Amino acid sequence: MTLFEGTFAHSDTFRFAIVIGRFNDMITNKLLEGCQDCLKRHGVEVSGDSQATQVDYAWVPGCFELPLVARQLALSNRYDAIICLGAVIRGQTPHFDYVASEVSKGIAAVGFQTGVPVIFGVITADTMQQALERAGIKSNHGWGYGMNALEMASLMRQIKGSASNNFANGAISPAAHHTLSASMHSTVEASAESGTP
Repeated sequence: MTLFEGTFAHSDTFRFAIVIGRFNDMITNKLLEGCQDCLKRHGVEVSGDSQATQVDYAWVPGCFELPLVARQLALSNRYDAIICLGAVIRGQTPHFDYVASEVSKGIAAVGFQTGVPVIFGVITADTMQQALERAGIKSNHGWGYGMNALEMASLMRQIKGSASNNFANGAISPAAHHTLSASMHSTVEASAESGTP
């Protein structure tokens, strides 16, 4: 039996991207600070010159644009995990429902389609007060999003390493590996076409 479980150690080899929505930046800046603090305290170089940092940043206009940019970053094969940060606050129109729904589906689809962990760091709140409470007044959810990224990056590296070892050791035949890969690719395409995350 093999047990896969993410850890929070040896993070100095991971690369992360953080995509941040500018809309409601009073909230998203606080989430970003919490996320950076978490990663830094776990040994990740979050700032510095372009050669030293393990984290790249992308700012987008709002939450709706998070999935598109996250997908492009994931397709670059440069990152172990991508963190999407944003805040959607309910107003007096249905706009909240449309944005929150599409953003959550889009972010989930990016992970399924690319195999790169994409962390859903979008606060959805009824009021600004609720959002502020989640971004630092009571606790900063940005810290938790950083922890999720560390854990998933570690977990996926273990799983990929195990699959590579099994293939190299003959535990999975080349034909079976090809069939499995084709099956997974078809499932992802069908999911994308149907709109199912």
